[in-house]
Amino acid sequence: MAEIPGRNDITRALEEADRGPMSARELARELGVAGDAYRGFRRRLQAMERDGQIFRQRKGRYALPRSFEMVTGIVDLTRSGDGFVIPEAAGDDDIYVPRRHLGSAVEGDRVAVRVERRTPGRNPEGRLVRVLERAWAQAVGVYHERRGYGTVVTQEPPLPADVFVPPGDRAGATEGDVVLVRIEEWGTEEVRPVGVIESVLGRPGDPGIDVLSIILGQQLPVEFPPPVIREAEKIARRGLLPADVEGREDFRDAMCFTIDPADARDHDDALSVRTGASGLEIGVHIADVAWYVKEGSALDREALDRGTSVYLVDRVIPMLPEVLSADLCSLVPGKDRMTLSVVVDFDEKGNARESRVVRGVIRSAHRLAYEDAQALLDGKRPDGGADRALVDALRQVATVARRLRKARQKAGAVDFSIPEAEVVLDEDGEPVEIRARQRLEAHRIIEDLMIFANETVARIGLSEGLPLLFRIHEDPDPDRLENLRELAAYFGHPLPAGAIRPLDLSRLVDQARGKPHEALISAVTLRTMKRARYSTENVGHFGLASEAYVHFTSPIRRYPDLAVHRELVRWLKGAPPRTDETLREVARHSSDMERRAQDAERESVEAKTMRFMQRHVGDEFDGTITGVTSFGLFVQMDGVLAEGLVRLGSLVDDYYAFDADAHRVMGRRTRKTYRLGDRTRARVVRVDTESRTIDLELVDVGA
Repeated sequence: MAEIPGRNDITRALEEADRGPMSARELARELGVAGDAYRGFRRRLQAMERDGQIFRQRKGRYALPRSFEMVTGIVDLTRSGDGFVIPEAAGDDDIYVPRRHLGSAVEGDRVAVRVERRTPGRNPEGRLVRVLERAWAQAVGVYHERRGYGTVVTQEPPLPADVFVPPGDRAGATEGDVVLVRIEEWGTEEVRPVGVIESVLGRPGDPGIDVLSIILGQQLPVEFPPPVIREAEKIARRGLLPADVEGREDFRDAMCFTIDPADARDHDDALSVRTGASGLEIGVHIADVAWYVKEGSALDREALDRGTSVYLVDRVIPMLPEVLSADLCSLVPGKDRMTLSVVVDFDEKGNARESRVVRGVIRSAHRLAYEDAQALLDGKRPDGGADRALVDALRQVATVARRLRKARQKAGAVDFSIPEAEVVLDEDGEPVEIRARQRLEAHRIIEDLMIFANETVARIGLSEGLPLLFRIHEDPDPDRLENLRELAAYFGHPLPAGAIRPLDLSRLVDQARGKPHEALISAVTLRTMKRARYSTENVGHFGLASEAYVHFTSPIRRYPDLAVHRELVRWLKGAPPRTDETLREVARHSSDMERRAQDAERESVEAKTMRFMQRHVGDEFDGTITGVTSFGLFVQMDGVLAEGLVRLGSLVDDYYAFDADAHRVMGRRTRKTYRLGDRTRARVVRVDTESRTIDLELVDVGA
């Protein structure tokens, strides 16, 4: 049978067409499709139409989406229910879609929207045309009995409407049960999901039900299929043979060590220090996962499907089976391990002189927790004996890292000061403490060197024309930027008019540092930015003020890093770069799975926080007003890093009016005012684990 043109060929033909939209027959003639291949060609057109790569007019003529002012992308909902569609094409502005024009699309759906309005200085505004791919096939929530039917109030994912359960489809669920529901229909003009209950998971408050709900609701794979386990165990039994290290650069004579969280089970990266041509050679060594996980294998397909490891509050769902992720691929101390390494020569002043990428072999001498590394840097452990060489190496690395950091900050990289919640669990998985995760100098050293390695690989990829998966972070959205500009001006930190540079936001965060509104400014600045994602097109990384960036340093837990490794290995071997179309789909899928993993991780912390706060009903907390709305005040509570709502109706000493422009509410009689950023004290009056909300009341308001 004759060959069918590829998707790129079809796209190129439509791009170059000067006659406007083309029929299937015209496209076939243009591309020289033989008669016996025409049926397959039509099926390919239909598949491209389903995927949103091409669109068909009512008269049956095909064109590219932009010819119809169409954009395909992923839905990102705001708290108000409006949405932004993140375009698949790198560098394009997000499309604002009002709630009334979103149809039945929900968070994470892949959709096509038509741009209907373009206003200078604002996001384009659009309307949903079609949902191309649903993000969710199932959800977890609480079942409620109604007259003759049931509903599920979803928690994972939190859908904008309850799921209707017809009579006879409740699978024995009773009022208040936590259930897994399969979505059968979504509605058309608006979200009206209809579902069938698959199973009853338990009751709210049952041990482990909170995290189980997140795993099932976010559709996270847990168990590896038997063929994948068998393949991984076969690789592990073979192990590392002497022949495997032939032709690799040998770093086993260098002082080599890892720095990771104390409970880390996998070690993607290690650092080495030895004398180099310019004075000091630092190696950033990354596990050579590509050596073991062959492209197209069952192991590779499963890793691609998962996209990333997921770090929940009480467990890790790994991308690779543990025999590889925690052993053979992991850079554990005292064992030879194969790596892909970025090696940099620094002069005596800490300036980078020469860098290269090589396949290497290392033997780590020390496994350090961040706290151990910090203690050594602070001189809190003896420097003599076996630790002397390690301490010297650490201090050399720290000096270089600080110089790299300073250069990055000068370029405008934004350094957020947002505390990250760390939930401490007891043996039964119950939360006993919520605290701000420490950010030590040791953390920053590793971050600095990994960023430098990622940028180095990106530069090499661009200069050599390698088809890499870039980690892109586009410019902030105009609409969200305008909100930040208003907030910054309110606190006396005006942002310049017009286009914003990374340096402008970096200065804003620095200006707020140490002030009561510091956390608020950092949080809103972060929300102003787009999500970083993967793309085959390089548009730079705004937040890092980087012209080109990739993810290279964590192939044990991120599939895009593994894809980048494979392209580097092809280049190092002198093989031609790949030219197939799969990398674009890998970028899209990896971005989707990362988003899902991040949501699950955040939800797991939030669920445990709700459990923790249930025991603090009636307790008082100092906090900061982080949001002022027409219905109440949002207060971020100190110590527990939880946010609650003070409803205006609970302010019973006066009638309070909302002033949106001044970000405040004011009493009509007393003139008492509560402003954004004010410090206050509040009492916990209610914790609703079903809706995951905390109700507060201010303690300085008369009852």
